[in-house]
Amino acid sequence: MRSVLITGTNRGLGLGMVKYLTEHAKPSKIIATCRKTSEELSKLSEANKNITIMHLDVTNIGSYGEFATQIAKIVGNQGLNLLINNAGVTTKFTKLGLVKAEQLMDNLTVNTVAPIMLTKSLLPLLKQAADSNSGLPMGAQRAAIVNMSSILGSIAQNKDGGFYPYRCSKAALNAATKSMSLDLKKDMILVASMHPGWVNTDMGGKNAPLDVPTSVSGIFKTIDNLGEADTGKFLQYDGSELPW
Repeated sequence: MRSVLITGTNRGLGLGMVKYLTEHAKPSKIIATCRKTSEELSKLSEANKNITIMHLDVTNIGSYGEFATQIAKIVGNQGLNLLINNAGVTTKFTKLGLVKAEQLMDNLTVNTVAPIMLTKSLLPLLKQAADSNSGLPMGAQRAAIVNMSSILGSIAQNKDGGFYPYRCSKAALNAATKSMSLDLKKDMILVASMHPGWVNTDMGGKNAPLDVPTSVSGIFKTIDNLGEADTGKFLQYDGSELPW
C-alpha cells in the first residue's frame, strides 16, 4: 500500500498503528489524524518523513470537505489506498436505568456518524486509488476501508447487556460497513469491520489481556490478507470472522 490514513492516532491503538507502519509496512505516505498531537506522535513524525500529522476533530463534520481537499494534495494522483476509521469514544457501565441521552448521542456521533461522513468525503480519493491499481486484485493493495468496531457491537455475542451507548454505536457502524461493502463493490473498494481485541489502552482499561503491539500486528496481517471474499465481513484482529 502506498498511502494510509488513520484517525485517532495521538495515543492507544491509533498510535500503535502508526508505529507499526513505520517499522514494518513502510507505506510512502502515513496520514495520522488527531484532535491534539501527543508528544510521542510528534517524535514519530520527526523521525519519519513519510508521516503527516493532520489535525481533525471528527465531531466537526463541517470541516470534512476542506480536510479532504488537503488530503488530496498529499496523496496526489495515486489516491488513498487505505482508510482506517479508528477514532472512537466509549461510555462504560451504562445500565438501562442510568443511561443518558447525551451519552448515546456522543457515542453515535464519534463512532458511527463520523466514520460514515468521513468515508463519504474521502471516497473520490479511494476510488482514485482503486482505479490507479486496476491491474491488482480487490483488496488492501488497491483500496480498502477498515472500520474499527468492537465485539460489543455484536448482537449475537451480547450475553451481558448494558453498555448502551457503545454497543449501539458499534452495531450501527457494523451495519454501515455492510452497506458500504455492497455500495462500493463495483468500485473495487473493500470494506470490513474489525474488532481489535480487548486491548490494554486508556479506553480498554488496565485489565485488558492484549497489548497494543500484538493487536496492531494482527490487524495489519489481517488487512494484508484481505481479498474480495472478505468485503462486508466482521473480523477479529487475528482474522477470524465474528457474528453480527
